[in-house]
Amino acid sequence: MTQIDEKAFGAYVVESVFLGDTAVFALGDGTIRRVTGEDEQTTEVHAGAVLAATRSRDGKALITGGDDGLIAVTDAAGTVEAIAERKGKWIDQVAGGPSGAVAFASGRRAAVRLGDGRERVFDLPRAVGGLAFAPKGLRLAVARYDGVTLWWAGTEAAPASLEWKGAHIAASFSPDGKYLVTAMQDSQLHGWRLDDGKDMRMSGYPSKPRSLSWSVKGRFLASSGANAAVLWPFHHKDGPQGKPPLQLGAREVLVTRVACHPREEIVAVGYQDGMIMAVRFDEEEVLLRRPGDGPVTALGWDDRGTRLAFGTEQGAGGIVTVV
Repeated sequence: MTQIDEKAFGAYVVESVFLGDTAVFALGDGTIRRVTGEDEQTTEVHAGAVLAATRSRDGKALITGGDDGLIAVTDAAGTVEAIAERKGKWIDQVAGGPSGAVAFASGRRAAVRLGDGRERVFDLPRAVGGLAFAPKGLRLAVARYDGVTLWWAGTEAAPASLEWKGAHIAASFSPDGKYLVTAMQDSQLHGWRLDDGKDMRMSGYPSKPRSLSWSVKGRFLASSGANAAVLWPFHHKDGPQGKPPLQLGAREVLVTRVACHPREEIVAVGYQDGMIMAVRFDEEEVLLRRPGDGPVTALGWDDRGTRLAFGTEQGAGGIVTVV
C-alpha cells in the first residue's frame, strides 16, 4: 500500500533527497523547497538556476551549484552556507566527499573544497563531464573526453588516467571501491576494475544512461536510458562481463531515473511520462505514481527506505510513502 503527497513546485526539479526526516528539493528556479510533514518552506539559494545538486556524504545537507557561479550547502533547517564562488561561471557538476569535502566543476576546471576550507584546483584539456569521490579517501574521479582522470585531492600525487575513446558524461564508484563506471555520450556504460585497469563495456541502450544507482551492498548497478531499468551484476569475479543484466519495470516508455532502495533489493524507476514504479529484483512491481507532468527527473529514498521523494521536468514533486 502506498500514499502520495504531491506538490506543484512550478519549476524543474533538479534533485530530491532526504535530510533526516525532511524531504529537500532543488529547483531550476534557484530555490530549495523543504518538506517536513505538513510544513513546506522555500529557501532562496541561487540568483539563477540550480544546475547540479547532490546530497552530502554524511546525509546532513544538500550541495548545489548554479549558473550564478555559487556553490552552496543547505541543511534541513534551511541554513545556507556559500562555500565557494566562481563569478561568471556555470557550476554544472558537484559531488560530496568525506569529512565535508565538496568537488565542483565548470568547463575544464575541477576543484575540491576540503572540510577545513582549503581549495585544490585541477585543470583538464577538455570539459569536465562528471565527478565522483571514491568511497574512502579524497580520490576524485573526473569524467572527461576519452576517459577519466583520478585525482588525489588531498595530496600532491600526480593524477592517473583511465582511457577509453568517447565523451564520458557521468561517473560512479562501486560501494566497495573496486570498480569505476562512467556513462557515455554514445549511449553505453564503460567500467574499469581498478586493481588492474581491466575494461568493461555495457552497451545496448537506445538513449544516454544518465542516471546510475548502486543496489544495497553494491551487487548491481541500476541505470536509465532504456525502456526498462537495466541492472548490471557486479558480484561476479569479472563484474558484468559475459553476464546479462536484469531488466526491470519494462514498458514502452523510456526510463529517465533510477534509485536503488537503501536496505532491500528494490529499485525505484521513473519514466519519461512521469510514472514511477518500485520493482523488486525478482520482478514484483508496485505502482507508486501514475503518469503525468513530464519526465521524472529526481528520485531519492530516505534512509529507512519507507519514503521516496520525487520530482519531474514540469515542476511536480512530492513524497511517496510505502506502508
